[in-house]
Amino acid sequence: MQKLTNHAKNEGERQGSQGSWDEAEEVEPQPLSAEEARLWRQRYPAASPWRIVAWQAVVGVLVAGLTGLVGLVSGWGGSSGGMLSSAGSVLYGAGAVVLPAALLARVMSRPVANHAAAAGVTLLRFFIWELTKLALTVAMLVAAPWLFPGLSWLALVGGLVVAMKVHGVAAWLEMRRMSRNAAESRGI
Repeated sequence: MQKLTNHAKNEGERQGSQGSWDEAEEVEPQPLSAEEARLWRQRYPAASPWRIVAWQAVVGVLVAGLTGLVGLVSGWGGSSGGMLSSAGSVLYGAGAVVLPAALLARVMSRPVANHAAAAGVTLLRFFIWELTKLALTVAMLVAAPWLFPGLSWLALVGGLVVAMKVHGVAAWLEMRRMSRNAAESRGI
């Protein structure tokens, strides 16, 4: 109890020395001129969700091709039909991530009307479409045995996991690219 009291006392002293929020001088934000806004957008471009979706698709196709190639060369899986089935399963698993992500990227790329509630509308739209994306992924996984007769669940889950994990790597690479471009535009 003594620690809590001392902590509260220290906070009160610190707050008293800094003044309160009510007493702080408010600085009015100044709007940017058209040229300043253009330079700011050039220096800090918006990240494109399409690059991340493209990375997921490319890596999904590469892993599926690699699965088929390794299977054919090593004879793992018995026949060429079995290996093509495994490669197709990897591709279907990656597609179960990429196709709903592309739909979400498409919807979120559309502009929202410019009004006071635009941030709230955008957040609500994101939550609704993120749930839709998840539902589509689950629906694709449930439909997989009927759509893909020679399905390999292990390969499908492998493609699914690879496509999901590429999202993080692609986002990291995109952020590095953007910061490098920003540094170059500032002349650093």
